[in-house]
Amino acid sequence: MKTAKCENNEYYRQQNLPFEKFAAFGSESLTDSELLAILLRTGTKGVSARELGERVLSRTAGYGNGLLGLYHISVKELQKIEGIGEVKAVQLKAIAEFAKRMARAKAKSGLSFHDPYSVADYYMERFRHESVEHILLLFLDSGYHLIGEEILSKGTANASLLSPREVFTQAFRNGAAGIMLLHNHPGGNPVPSENDLLVTERIGRTGALADIPLIDHIILGDNNYFSFQESKLLTDMSFSSEIRT
Repeated sequence: MKTAKCENNEYYRQQNLPFEKFAAFGSESLTDSELLAILLRTGTKGVSARELGERVLSRTAGYGNGLLGLYHISVKELQKIEGIGEVKAVQLKAIAEFAKRMARAKAKSGLSFHDPYSVADYYMERFRHESVEHILLLFLDSGYHLIGEEILSKGTANASLLSPREVFTQAFRNGAAGIMLLHNHPGGNPVPSENDLLVTERIGRTGALADIPLIDHIILGDNNYFSFQESKLLTDMSFSSEIRT
């Protein structure tokens, strides 16, 4: 049997009153379309703001589950939805960017380059929604503090193309005492490929010779990650004894 609260909740839904529902029950009670309705504020002729929110979610479904599709859909694509003009399309994209920055700010508060989980957590929101592979090089000082970062490649699925010369030219230029590699797997599975193993070994060997150790190589999937350091794969590689920890 429904409680009075649930019945009232259903009443607000049926009456297209998401703002009033928020005031009565809080933000957690709202569906994704109702949240969008509050942000969109108005619908269009014959269509409520909530129904317009449902249209948005239907269109973005091809770009990601639920609200995640807002990360990838373009302003022009949003404008193809009846009732969504340029202003509302820009508002929706701004919401997605705002959420992304909030997630990164929260992760940054716990960021420690001694802890692979915190590194993965911080960079996850930056790369987990990308449709192509990015390889990021992080430069650290002797105290494991970040002193710089550089995207080395974008769009290639073959990490073995990464040049140790390029990596350590950048490392010397930035005065790095150690480096980390980080890249995303657009498919969502962070398990390292043969190419990932190859490039990690090549960069690790060169780093041992240059006295700029490879501290970790982290692969980002969809809300998960793989750390070479955490998995002990760096220890298993022959250059591991020359890595400072």
